[in-house]
Amino acid sequence: MAVAVIMEFAGATLEQYDQIIGKMGLTPRGPAPAGALGHWVAATDDGILVTDLWQTRELYDAFAKDQIGPFTAEVGVPAPPTVKYLDVHNYFTPGAGA
Repeated sequence: MAVAVIMEFAGATLEQYDQIIGKMGLTPRGPAPAGALGHWVAATDDGILVTDLWQTRELYDAFAKDQIGPFTAEVGVPAPPTVKYLDVHNYFTPGAGA
């Protein structure tokens, strides 16, 4: 079952986020990592909010362990994110109805 993952990084900046995705080999509006179905990020009053959609929680957890955790620490994000998981009832993908 697909899972939404909502991550709040208190004290993080969009500049740090850009460094992190660069270290992951990702590019803005480029292809997602294997298992990821969607992603967006926005600045908040106290950091950044990242919302992902993954095929499974296990795929997200492996990606977080191997990439998100190490790279956020490497660029100086002050603390791990608070994470909320939600089972997804439905989602849409670009071009699916065309």
